[in-house]
Amino acid sequence: MYLPRNSVSQLYKHLLVTHHSQSPPVLILVSLEPDALCACRILTALLKRDYIPHKIHPVAGYNDLATAGEQLVQPMKKQLGGIGGVVVCLGVGGMVDISTVLGLDNISRGEDPSGGVQVWLIDARRPWNLGNIFAGRPEDALPRIDGNLASRKPEVVDGRIQPSYQPGHGGVVVYDDGDIEDDLVLEREAYLALLKMPDVEDDGELLDDSDGASGATESANGESHSRKRKSWSDREDGDEDEDEGNRRPRQRRRSGSSSTVASSPTGTPRRRRQDSQSSDAALSSSRPPPSSPPLAPQQPSPRKLRRRLLRLRRQQEAILHQYYSSGATYSEPISSLLYSLAEALGREDNDLLWHAIVGVSSLELYGRTMTGIGISTFLDAGGSAGWGGQRGERIRQALRDEVRRLNPPDLNDTRGEAARGEASGVIPTTARSPTDTSIRLSPEPRFLLIRHWSLYDSMLHSPYLAARLHIWTDVGRKRLHKLLAKMGVSLSQCKQSYTHMDMDLKRGLRHSLLTYAPMYSLDGLVPPPDTLGSGKAGWGFVRSWGWKACLSAIDVGVIIGAILEVGKSGIHTDATGKVDDDRGIAQGTGIDDEDGTLESQAWVERFWEAYDALGNIEALKSALPTAQHLHRAILRTGTSLLEKRQIRHLRAFRMAVVKEGPDVQLFTHPAALTKLALWVGEAIAEQEREKKGGKSMPLVMAGLNERRGVYVVVGTGGGGGVVDIAAQEKRKQRVEAKARRREGKRAAKQADREERRRREGEDGDDEGAQAESEEEDEEDEEDEEDEEDEEDEEDEEDEEDEEDEEDEESDGDDDEEDEDRDYGTNRFGNAFQEVVDETNARVRIDSFEHCVVEVKKEDLSSFLESLSMKAVVG
Repeated sequence: MYLPRNSVSQLYKHLLVTHHSQSPPVLILVSLEPDALCACRILTALLKRDYIPHKIHPVAGYNDLATAGEQLVQPMKKQLGGIGGVVVCLGVGGMVDISTVLGLDNISRGEDPSGGVQVWLIDARRPWNLGNIFAGRPEDALPRIDGNLASRKPEVVDGRIQPSYQPGHGGVVVYDDGDIEDDLVLEREAYLALLKMPDVEDDGELLDDSDGASGATESANGESHSRKRKSWSDREDGDEDEDEGNRRPRQRRRSGSSSTVASSPTGTPRRRRQDSQSSDAALSSSRPPPSSPPLAPQQPSPRKLRRRLLRLRRQQEAILHQYYSSGATYSEPISSLLYSLAEALGREDNDLLWHAIVGVSSLELYGRTMTGIGISTFLDAGGSAGWGGQRGERIRQALRDEVRRLNPPDLNDTRGEAARGEASGVIPTTARSPTDTSIRLSPEPRFLLIRHWSLYDSMLHSPYLAARLHIWTDVGRKRLHKLLAKMGVSLSQCKQSYTHMDMDLKRGLRHSLLTYAPMYSLDGLVPPPDTLGSGKAGWGFVRSWGWKACLSAIDVGVIIGAILEVGKSGIHTDATGKVDDDRGIAQGTGIDDEDGTLESQAWVERFWEAYDALGNIEALKSALPTAQHLHRAILRTGTSLLEKRQIRHLRAFRMAVVKEGPDVQLFTHPAALTKLALWVGEAIAEQEREKKGGKSMPLVMAGLNERRGVYVVVGTGGGGGVVDIAAQEKRKQRVEAKARRREGKRAAKQADREERRRREGEDGDDEGAQAESEEEDEEDEEDEEDEEDEEDEEDEEDEEDEEDEEDEESDGDDDEEDEDRDYGTNRFGNAFQEVVDETNARVRIDSFEHCVVEVKKEDLSSFLESLSMKAVVG
């Protein structure tokens, strides 16, 4: 079942009404990622305000999810002594049959499969498992009957929960963000059609050869050879014609004969008159006796019905196969969806809004776009505009509107705000007052931790700048120094803390970047200048905690991600040269962790550190060195791979392996390895774009986990879906300029008409010719209307010509951009599964990110060889 977006609060309101002191706590299963973490903070805040007990259980992968189902979910079932309850899945289980994973389908006949346990499934990963959406509980789709046998309206129709739905039955409920209603129409019809079909064994029988030929004879021997192969629809029509032919003789003429087998309603009248006598004789001789009973219509044979059913089944299965094999993508962040729930309940505030903003902003750090995990496009512009295309920009614009609504400007402090330069585009670094906890909009440049680093280090470690300036080379470092020199910033100034830089330099930083960044193809380094009605497109978000701190949403996302991937204490090398992580599990100590159980436990403990840091500014600030350490390691490792030319080019993708160096243990976490892969992939893509005819390719990155003897493999591909704010602004300006030109032409023509009328009025002074003048006026009005029509047609033609010219220019630009873009979806998850099915490689697929797998150290070569023959981008 699925809950429509406009009814997002329906289940929560019922939980609020029906909850009592004996109710079990709400179980929250949450994945280990910033977006799910922020969504969990929003949901727990709502539950705390309503005094609803809840329990948070982080899960690192599918094994942990199955363990949680066995130990926590199944004891809630009524068959096992529980009383039911609610389980909320945040960022987990959307791509699998969650009922099977949690063990809610193992029951005896005639019992409730869910046992009174209702699962709320909230996930941004796609494709959905359609069984979670359209299956649910079949009995819920039927009209309920009370004790008086009075039928009620159905509570669930085709999987869609209706307003009359009464929760408490159990089952799986998927929270729809709009995709199910709008994009899964064909998939819904196919899935429901398969549910209604009877079971029939499909032995792979070919249905192409003898379709449509068993019930009728051909009119000539050569007709069957000249007939074209039929499509699926044509074959169905053919079967229908066969059935009609079994009930009624076909109306065709024998070769070499002038008589018809049966009276043809389509025959010409002339033919009927010529052969009336012979036709009557034939009919009278072939007419059965009056006493004979009429022949019953012949029913289709069982074989024909089976073949027809198989054909329909294969049609519907093909639709579902195409949906599942299209590749992994991402939809609306679940933190944004949970904030919509808070809005529907009237509980929104700055804390919940900030969590939603951080969750949405964190997607850019992990390359999560509407086409899967991949790099951004070349002409992306505007600070935080890093994912989601038009839909992502609409979500960010809605968040900006919420910031303005919940943080209105102080009318008494307008002069002070202007003095700080916020209105002129200077990024804020301090709060307005000791008690200021407001959220503000800020024109954030695409630098990294600029408020907590020097300007030089912030630019040096920026993935955006690193790819376009080739920071890994000496020439790239010199280009960075030249950019700073043109901006008027000395190396001594830019290498000190940004908060202590000269105030005049900070005030002019954005203007300097807008002026000189395009010289180095850095058009998207900062948001475009704010214009009237633009809504500050591309601007980021900043929050203050009094005098304690001032952080942007991207900064918080970077820090939270570093805690989840590395831990607050980080990873270091001990005196013996062995690498220790934040839990003291040393590499090479002989600890048996082949299945990754100990590693998953360490990741879960990091989740609690990140959960606390998101609500404690001091804990968040203390993790800043960890985030800086991680991104220094990304720069070092990425530079080493590129300088040593360790990027290999395989058939379908590029390949890089991280198996040595001081930072190798950092990249055993899939999220950290994904960041490194995106950094290297963007750098390679930029190199390819500079070559004429070069085209970027997907990148596979493998990191060695020596302790467990496995390689963590991440496949990045697809990408695209990034909105180009600068291009949007240029198109908007062209449209406005065209409208002004059109209005000017109309005003000039109207003035000419008025002048012509005035002159005609002065010339017509003869009072005795009023009738003639009235007739002339009417003729003039008709002429003017004709002239106006002609002028309007000319205007339309001019506008069409201008639009055609602009379309040709935009098409040329789009063609150039399309050469640099890869709009395919990330299909590494499908390719990994195909390799596992075809080879004997020892592979572990446990991550919720289906483009992440673990491969045994000895099997990596054979695994990559087989993977290179697969389609990794859809």
